[in-house]
Amino acid sequence: MSKVKNWHLGREIEYPYDDHRPKRQWAIVFDLNKCIACQTCTLACKTTWTSGKGQEYMFWNNVETKPWGGYPLAWDLRILEKLGRQDWGAKGEYLGKTLIEAAPPNERVLHFFPTDEDWMYPNVGEDDCAGGTVDGGMHLDALPHDRWFFYLPRTCAHCTYPACLAACPRKAIYKREEDGIVLIDQARCKGYGECVRACPYKKSMYNPYTRISEKCIGCYPAVEQGIQPQCVVNCIGKIRVMGFISPPGQSRRDNPVDYLVHEKGLALPYYPQLGLEPNIYYIPPIHADRDYLKQMFGPRVEDAIKAYRELPDDPRAQGLLCLIGSTDRIIHKFDVKQGTAFGYDEQGAELVRVPVTETVIERAAFDSKLGAARHNTP
Repeated sequence: MSKVKNWHLGREIEYPYDDHRPKRQWAIVFDLNKCIACQTCTLACKTTWTSGKGQEYMFWNNVETKPWGGYPLAWDLRILEKLGRQDWGAKGEYLGKTLIEAAPPNERVLHFFPTDEDWMYPNVGEDDCAGGTVDGGMHLDALPHDRWFFYLPRTCAHCTYPACLAACPRKAIYKREEDGIVLIDQARCKGYGECVRACPYKKSMYNPYTRISEKCIGCYPAVEQGIQPQCVVNCIGKIRVMGFISPPGQSRRDNPVDYLVHEKGLALPYYPQLGLEPNIYYIPPIHADRDYLKQMFGPRVEDAIKAYRELPDDPRAQGLLCLIGSTDRIIHKFDVKQGTAFGYDEQGAELVRVPVTETVIERAAFDSKLGAARHNTP
């Protein structure tokens, strides 16, 4: 086993291969305060990539309701129970074992293997509320709420240290040097299912028709053309942005993903204690139970929520969040000046500009020029 640096955990971890980061790393940031579980992202992904034979129950992108939902069934509960204690130190360093460090003899990764039936209920637990029922007329006036749930959209995390790659005996899984996207070589894969067992997020899936494994490809054909993935550009809630994340010491303040993750600390990895350094990040929901959020997103949850609630006093962060969903192109750089947010491509050409605050126009109830009364309707 090699020793590799995992900045999510603040320490070195064990991994079967030597440390090597790609030239740049694909990443997505999700704002969970905005997700409404419309499933537009899920259908955009499915109609593009998984509408074939053997893919009927395959969702590379899914949205599940937390804390009760999970696709496949109870995926996170099962792996967390197997991992055991997950303690964090006072400085934010992880003190427990990762999935690879906790692997039993003759195994690369601590794992569980979902049954066929586990994949058949992608919407289980949808809108189920923690803390009891919400009675008619009930008012929730404090944060966090004592009745709560939130929606968690998920894709492959294209981890820096992928468990699927570590476990594959055929070496059919590889990480692209140009963008860090993790792919399965369909010619080399023999369908042993080790990647399905090893991935704790259960984003490697077996196709019983082709008898090989398949997974999210990060929409790399679009990314190569400077376009964001299907799940991102079709998000009607404008909750997600795809870009490229830098290691902490190389963070750029004008890089949207770097700014949200490194500069402001608004966005956090999910289940970082698993040790894979996933590259999808979440702005935590401010209304949900804090202990649950700390288990999912690690010890910096309170700081992230505090930063989110201070957004009204931070025009730069406000402007960046306004840019999310404003263009299908990958925003490599951004700026906010004089009340307007600007997004730029890799060469510095302007892609889009949006106002940080929309202009409010008041009109008289009666238009004397037209001789018509205006009604409060669309």
